[in-house]
Amino acid sequence: MFDNQISFMRSLCAGEIEQDVLFPYPALPQNERDLLTDVLAAVDGFLEGREDDFRAWDQKGEMPAELVEELRAFGMFGLIVPDEHGGLGFGNVAYSRTLQQVAKYDASVAVTVGAHSSIGMRGLKLFGTVPQKQKYYAPLASGEMIAAFCLTEAGAGSDAASVRTTAVEKDDHFLLNGSKIWITNGGIADFFTVFAKTGQVDERAKLSAFIVTKDMGGVSVSPHEDKMGLRASSTTSVYFEDVKVPKENLLGPLNGGFKVAMNILNSGRSGLGGGCVGAMKNLIAMSSKYATERKQFGQPIAQFGMIKAKIGQMVVDCYAAESAVTIVAALSDKGYDDYSVEAAITKIYASEALWRCADEALQIAGGTGYMRELAYERIVRDCRINRIFEGTNEVLRLFVALTALNDVGQGLKEMARSLKGIFDHPIKGFGVLYEYALKRAAWASGINSNKRSLSKTHVLLGPQAEVFEDLTRDLAAMADRLLRKHGKKIIGKQFATGRMANVMVDLFTLACVLSRVTSSIDKLGADQVQHEIDIARILSSQVRKRVTQQLRQIDDNVDELIKGLADYACESGGFMWDAI
Repeated sequence: MFDNQISFMRSLCAGEIEQDVLFPYPALPQNERDLLTDVLAAVDGFLEGREDDFRAWDQKGEMPAELVEELRAFGMFGLIVPDEHGGLGFGNVAYSRTLQQVAKYDASVAVTVGAHSSIGMRGLKLFGTVPQKQKYYAPLASGEMIAAFCLTEAGAGSDAASVRTTAVEKDDHFLLNGSKIWITNGGIADFFTVFAKTGQVDERAKLSAFIVTKDMGGVSVSPHEDKMGLRASSTTSVYFEDVKVPKENLLGPLNGGFKVAMNILNSGRSGLGGGCVGAMKNLIAMSSKYATERKQFGQPIAQFGMIKAKIGQMVVDCYAAESAVTIVAALSDKGYDDYSVEAAITKIYASEALWRCADEALQIAGGTGYMRELAYERIVRDCRINRIFEGTNEVLRLFVALTALNDVGQGLKEMARSLKGIFDHPIKGFGVLYEYALKRAAWASGINSNKRSLSKTHVLLGPQAEVFEDLTRDLAAMADRLLRKHGKKIIGKQFATGRMANVMVDLFTLACVLSRVTSSIDKLGADQVQHEIDIARILSSQVRKRVTQQLRQIDDNVDELIKGLADYACESGGFMWDAI
């Protein structure tokens, strides 16, 4: 039975496979599926054949007002707004799938729509009061108001707690002062979810979230930023000068803004993931077409092994990314309490898979791909930001690993407390010690208890399930080993935590793929989904090799040498040497 208190990945690091979280693979209710099918077809009709427009908007670095108006009329700003307020009422699975379809055509259009629903107005949906929703839902659904998310500042990027924007409580309002940078939709937004400092603890800001509208006096924006990619989307700074924000516009609890921000980002990450998947599907189609038509040495380059390797890997990565994104979106729709680690993993995997896919697609196209008349180079520029915004992948890796290690560390701490007086009171703490010893024995012996197996995987995927089970024991042992080796210093051991995060990313995506392929076999039969079975086999083999390498490098690595070179380069201003 589904338990929304359980985190699949946090449990996995303790050696427990909570397979009910991922199995069965999610499926939309028929009524929502029918509506989604209609919406996807309408998106195709709206955006298909506009490649010249996308290129022109990119070159100009501006999205025309006429397109924004078309998006309003098309209903693209009401995807997640409840239908009683004029929206489509999509959950995260359907919403993510819609953004995927938009991103197949153009990333700037997708990010304009996504910034509105994924993060701009997501706080209202998650934390808004009934009066707030009654006031703002309708204009947000129609696009009369477009939303933006205002967290990042010049000195506070991933370190969100260092914001300098302040909101000082007055009689019936908060007085807001400060500025935000790199705000998507900043130049076209009327509704801002703004995070400001309302308190301080140990020199760290305590944040609160506010609904700020453009018609409040003192709100202004900078000119549009000249960016590497997503050039047509609006990105500006937003300034707040003595803005009087009514107290009823407080979003969530006072001084609870950090939690509000993290929940918004977690809930909205399936939108970013969906956009990555859509772009990958487009790149696979472009590459397949080009490789089939392009001839060298008397045959299509699609017949060459190195080209096949690239396209085949793109398919594996895309399928895995889509599987993980869909499962995380479904966890959100089910009201899952804590899927923050899983959401971070999908962002890491999908954004990096898209980057690899875009790079390989351009490589397949060769010199043609480097020219601006085709979409390859624009897609490469557009997708580079995905590894940076909504949390850099480096910071997310730290979050993923340290969250899990904290859980495991709590278990070790309990054992340590019990052992502290064990010689004076032999019975004291024996239960904790015995339970921990059983866990260690289970990891080592591979006991196939209910939480040590992936038994819901289809029998045809038995070997792949066994690989997953073996690697789960390795992950649990890795967590234990790292904590024993580094103790509290693990927080600063980013090479070590990075390796653990990489293992967690690989295992989660593999588990999602096994769930999805199992569902496909059950529905259609193995003969109809042989390619999906092949994807599971390929990914399983690749994950096993990568995880084995990460484990080996816990103790056998060149980390200190790498850090030494980095230190020398920073100290010398670039590590210059004479080549003669």
